[in-house]
Amino acid sequence: MNSKRDPRVEIEALRAEIRRHERLYYVSDAPRISDGDFDALMSRLKELEAAHPELASDDSPTKRVGGERSNTFAPVPHRIPMLSLDNCYSREEFLEWYARVKKGLNSEPFEMVVEAKIDGLSCSIEYDGGRLARASTRGDGETGEDVTLNVRAIRSVPLKLDLSRPPAVFEARGEVYMDKKDFEALREEALSSGEEPFVNPRNAAAGSLRQKDPAVTARRRLKFIAHSYGYLDGMVEPDSHREYLDICRGLGFQISTLGNRTCHDAAEVLAFYNEYSEKRFTLPYEIDGLVIKVDSLRQRGILGFTTKSPRWAIAFKYPAQQATTTVRAVEFSVGRTGAITPVAELEPVKCGGVTISSATLHNFDEIGRLGLKIGDRVVIERAGEVIPKVVKVVPGARTGLEKDIVPPKACPSCGSEVFKDEGSVALRCVNPSCPSQIERSLLHFASRNAMNIDGFGEASVRQLTRQRLVKDFSDIYKLEKNALLGLELFKDKKADNLLAQIAASKKQPLSRLVYALGIPHIGEKSSRVLAEHFKTMNALMRAAPGDLSRISDIGPVIAEAVTDFFKSGSVQEMVKELGELGLRMDEPERKTSGGALSGKTFIFTGELKTMTRGEAQAKVRELGGKETSGVSAKTSYVVVGADPGSKYDKAKKLGVPVLSEEEFLKMVS
Repeated sequence: MNSKRDPRVEIEALRAEIRRHERLYYVSDAPRISDGDFDALMSRLKELEAAHPELASDDSPTKRVGGERSNTFAPVPHRIPMLSLDNCYSREEFLEWYARVKKGLNSEPFEMVVEAKIDGLSCSIEYDGGRLARASTRGDGETGEDVTLNVRAIRSVPLKLDLSRPPAVFEARGEVYMDKKDFEALREEALSSGEEPFVNPRNAAAGSLRQKDPAVTARRRLKFIAHSYGYLDGMVEPDSHREYLDICRGLGFQISTLGNRTCHDAAEVLAFYNEYSEKRFTLPYEIDGLVIKVDSLRQRGILGFTTKSPRWAIAFKYPAQQATTTVRAVEFSVGRTGAITPVAELEPVKCGGVTISSATLHNFDEIGRLGLKIGDRVVIERAGEVIPKVVKVVPGARTGLEKDIVPPKACPSCGSEVFKDEGSVALRCVNPSCPSQIERSLLHFASRNAMNIDGFGEASVRQLTRQRLVKDFSDIYKLEKNALLGLELFKDKKADNLLAQIAASKKQPLSRLVYALGIPHIGEKSSRVLAEHFKTMNALMRAAPGDLSRISDIGPVIAEAVTDFFKSGSVQEMVKELGELGLRMDEPERKTSGGALSGKTFIFTGELKTMTRGEAQAKVRELGGKETSGVSAKTSYVVVGADPGSKYDKAKKLGVPVLSEEEFLKMVS
């Protein structure tokens, strides 16, 4: 038999190759092939599996996200309890723990392994015969919730263990988390869609893992990092924690990127703790401390457990960046989809190196949870680069003059009725002509990463909408100079400049226009993916949900949002009018080869001065290059702006060429 024509052989080879590239991309952060090449491998595998259903396998990479949805998260009893760790917050508390361990081991020498304490959600993943069988949350330690379908959608979780003779049962325990860059992208997408964003990466990870639709989980780019095991059957138990971590690495799991340093005494642990006091902010994920574990499993057996936690491990927490201030007032902000967000006006206070004078309260449920009143003394926290938040009220500081925060019964912008969606925590204004909604929509439409109309800022939009000169997107392109000169903000030159900017924006490609329209769930990347796939606005508007959801990076939620948006008669009329006014309705062909940057990959970090990051990335694409998110040895260049993040440090460590903004501009000019 010719193996090249044997579908069974080709299918197994493709599955192994795809698993290898998933591991390189999602675990090792060292991709070897382009996204297009990966998609081609996956498409071929899907084609073969469809033609040969008898060769189907649940551990195939094509089965990560199935059509199943979960309406409940069934209870899963843990074979071995998932205990939480004791915490310590100071040098003295850590030394007390160290002394207890030393005493428990009768002064026998011991080594400790130090790992990052990632701020995520604890999860158990069980393999039966080497195949992923169950995944569950910690729950109360004895019983968790079944999240198997969603964990299968996490690309850094192997569906099949890389072993020729797998054990009967292998349980890996670890943390499901979200990288900071992916959290910011998710937050930006929520804000651009007018939705309530997650508060921090941990909440985003927890909310994403408990989605009823695994396809939503898959788009959230969750990761899993293995740090403990629970139950083994049919495999020789390792002698040490380090040996176990090496096994996990060999099986395809991600482990802590801190290097899992081995420390021989308390002084080494304290030195490591101090080293990462500032360095932790450069890590790709949020950590709130370090975990110190006795390395030897034999010695762990001697030390044992309390009813709540192991005696052989402790979480050494970092102090949060907190400050105490007073809530002066609460304002209500209306977003472009009508969502009403309460915002606390604070007595200005220094926290985490910056002065903070306001903090979002997210929604009225959060106000109730905090028990917050106007006039309260509150503790605010700024952890790493995350947005400041109100953590708690200081009830002992109350004078009796504090006032309740009452949700508005009418929209604070237009006075219309407000309502609360079923299953939502946000109040919304029902009036589509609400000035604040119109203003926010217009500002989004004209923003730099959308139609890029310079001079169409908040003050201009406010005057234009209040004077009823601009009521929707098409009105922007009907503005005349005489009308602008009738406004106090505009003199002759400023009016000419704005009209020139408006005229220039007509040449923006389809991807910018799709983003500018403010379709729910559609961010910059999704807009670009849609425009590059369909090429014209007409083709996109005619697309069926099935056509959309088959596109890489476009899942069923986005597909439904796009089709629902373009179903509207008013939207169809608006798009038709924009086309008649001269706006571009197609996407230019992107150079995939032959461009000046063909075959080059770029990563941007820090704030650019002369352009937005989106504009810089667009320039790379125009010249045949590609922008990526993770630094690896294969990255061609890292472009560094002001206040670069951890990508800059990683580039230097890997020897990746680093360009200043000026050097990048010379390269692309």
